[in-house]
Amino acid sequence: MSTRFTKKGIPMLESQSLQLIQSAQRLNDLITQYLSQRLVEKGYESLTPSLLAFLSILECGVNYGSEIARNLGVTRQMVSKTVKQLCQLGYLEQIDGVGKQKEIHFTETGEYLMSDARQLLAELDEILFKNTNTRTPRAIIAELNIMICAVNDRQHA
Repeated sequence: MSTRFTKKGIPMLESQSLQLIQSAQRLNDLITQYLSQRLVEKGYESLTPSLLAFLSILECGVNYGSEIARNLGVTRQMVSKTVKQLCQLGYLEQIDGVGKQKEIHFTETGEYLMSDARQLLAELDEILFKNTNTRTPRAIIAELNIMICAVNDRQHA
């Protein structure tokens, strides 16, 4: 983003935070697209980047629609629609839980899918981190976590 003025004369300051957000989002999008494509090549049916992103936030054990909706900041109806789609594809299953809540679990196929996704990510590690010789992956992750805490503290101050 430029430090020049807009057509309306409003100044636009340079921001490393903006560059960080844009770069992180672009990396996330590229990795998710790559994983989705490779998993489809391995035989996982109809796995779009958005479905893969949804699956990636689920716990390995029991999940509940209301918790997923809260974590993603979306409606329970949106979660229900996505879970139904993933159940039809054979990656998730719903089991009656306490009260009206349904437990959401990975099927065996879903667990293999996530295992294969992790394997592909491990293979990407070598590519991603061989060119970042000034920092180890753990150092980069630690610094990102420090940034997360700083923004979280600022948000709740």
